[in-house]
Amino acid sequence: MMAEAVGLVNTLDNWRVVDKIIMSTKTPEKKRIFGKGNFQSLTEKIRQTAGITAVFVNVQRLSPLSERELEEAWGVKVFDRYSVVLHIFRCNARTKEAKLQISLAEIPLLRSRLKNEVANLDQQGGRTRYIGGSGETLLEVHQRLLKEREMKIRSALEKLRRKRHLLRSQRKHKEFPVVSVLGYTNCGKTTLIKALTGDSGLQPKNQLFATLDVTVHAGQLPSHMTVLYVDTIGFLSQLPHQLIDSFSATLEDIKHSDLLVHVRDISHPETVNQKMNVLNVLKNLQIPDRLMSSMIEVHNKIDLIDSYQFTEPSVLPVSALEERGLDELKKAVEEEILNSTGKHILDLKVDLSTPQLSWLYKEATVQDVQVNADEGSAVVKVIMSTAAYGRYKKLFTGW
Repeated sequence: MMAEAVGLVNTLDNWRVVDKIIMSTKTPEKKRIFGKGNFQSLTEKIRQTAGITAVFVNVQRLSPLSERELEEAWGVKVFDRYSVVLHIFRCNARTKEAKLQISLAEIPLLRSRLKNEVANLDQQGGRTRYIGGSGETLLEVHQRLLKEREMKIRSALEKLRRKRHLLRSQRKHKEFPVVSVLGYTNCGKTTLIKALTGDSGLQPKNQLFATLDVTVHAGQLPSHMTVLYVDTIGFLSQLPHQLIDSFSATLEDIKHSDLLVHVRDISHPETVNQKMNVLNVLKNLQIPDRLMSSMIEVHNKIDLIDSYQFTEPSVLPVSALEERGLDELKKAVEEEILNSTGKHILDLKVDLSTPQLSWLYKEATVQDVQVNADEGSAVVKVIMSTAAYGRYKKLFTGW
């Protein structure tokens, strides 16, 4: 956990870790999360260490009161895990949807800080003052403004959600199978998708939460079937549910996939804990059982391990960076896609004097064509859905 905390700080430009220490804590909701002795030694260390401009307390959330107490005692800004991750999100957001989701995630933080500030003002007799004869106290005015802001953000996100639903419907109509690539943050998802698709527009970064926006990239499987790989936001342990809820529109794409690929950084010392965290998040998102049972687990970054050997028969070892193990992964994806989508590999005899062949090229995935010139016919090997095959029979065989 310490290495991950350092990684979070180093992800931010112009932020660096001056010193670090591990201490036992009480529950974050308490007024003081450190015992008296630990608090005194920590305070002395902060005051004696040059270059400290902020302190990152690696707990999920600090109570507003605890945060204020620590800042007053140490004389610097104090961050918890929620505020640091939120700051990383804010720096990495590119699309309108990501920025709106971050603004929504900030609301609980602003709300708790508001209560803290007004409580502080109350000690000076300011809380009960009414604003301009409106009949509202200062706290009530700020709470109403925050509520109005939250409603506007949710309304804007709902519009984007409907647009996303429309795009999903169009993809389904064209019958492109969708593969969601997911995993712990910085496990190499984007690098793997780039290797699978050859999409030069993808620029993977070696940092936490480099991907905040869901992007879709087309790739081909061994049978020449086109699939759409969805690059998803990375997961992280100890994220408050409000932050996950704010990105529910983005994570919703996972539920509507035909297949999930879980990428693990097998070189990471916490790889087992990271796997459990990802599975817990998927469980909380209520991912359908059919997707969980068919999910492919990929051990990425095997190039960083000397003499890598895997003991689990169901996993696929790859190096996305060195493009090793990709053929086996594509075959496994194809096999699961055929199972999950109900597509079939068929050999169809077509009359070349009819539009049958051109129809198959348009509505199915043509793998091979064996022409019999004497008969004016061909045997076509295709991959097609049950629905498309039904339309084919109705058009050309009279069934």
